[in-house]
Amino acid sequence: MEDKSKEYGQMGFDLPHDVVPLPSGGVFYKSKKKSVKVGYLTAADENILLGGAKDFTLQLLRNKIYEHDIRPEELTEGDIEAILLFLRNTSFGPEMELTPTDPKTGLKFNVTINLERISIRDGIKPSEDGFFDLTLPKSGDKLKIKILTYGDVLDITKIIDQYPENRVAPRVTLRLSKEIVEVNGNSDKSNIAKYVESMPIADSKYIRKFISENEPKLDLKREIIAPSGEKTTVYTGFGVEFFRPFFGL
Repeated sequence: MEDKSKEYGQMGFDLPHDVVPLPSGGVFYKSKKKSVKVGYLTAADENILLGGAKDFTLQLLRNKIYEHDIRPEELTEGDIEAILLFLRNTSFGPEMELTPTDPKTGLKFNVTINLERISIRDGIKPSEDGFFDLTLPKSGDKLKIKILTYGDVLDITKIIDQYPENRVAPRVTLRLSKEIVEVNGNSDKSNIAKYVESMPIADSKYIRKFISENEPKLDLKREIIAPSGEKTTVYTGFGVEFFRPFFGL
């Protein structure tokens, strides 16, 4: 029988690592772990970072999470963000340069932010099963919804990427179909998919707002002063700018 114990970074228990607190506090997981062991980036990890693979983030997480009962696909987006932040800060330092636009002049400018000052945005606790009970304002329907996992997000992205440029990808309905786990006591997936297609937009926005306000994540928003003296808001994303030090740019 194939030994699965070496998957997802399990060979790294004897390597240098630290413990990363999870923004979710583990409330969405069976293990209820509030933190995970995460290894530091090594020279070997540069092969992944410089390899150009589209899913290099997932490969990196599988190598660096040193927990035998946790896969990165099972973690929430907020918890993934916390792990990526740890990997970046411990490898390249907490300073990150952004290039926002001055709202008054329309000109780009450089600003450096300190990633160590990013705080965790607490959410409300779910029920024992890890779901939230909602009553929709427009239809009055009673729903159970969940916070998406990193795996859910990857699945949605793969489907969207397959759509041709001249077709509108169903981003909203795909996400809702993943977030909703029960409608008026019915948990059938096909029923949920049909329900989502005819959901009033007021209810859709209500679900989106609820999750946005209550999902435990990092607070990636920062208010700064532009060269013109105007206030503007910048967001610490996890795209090219976040990973720029990895590529030596």
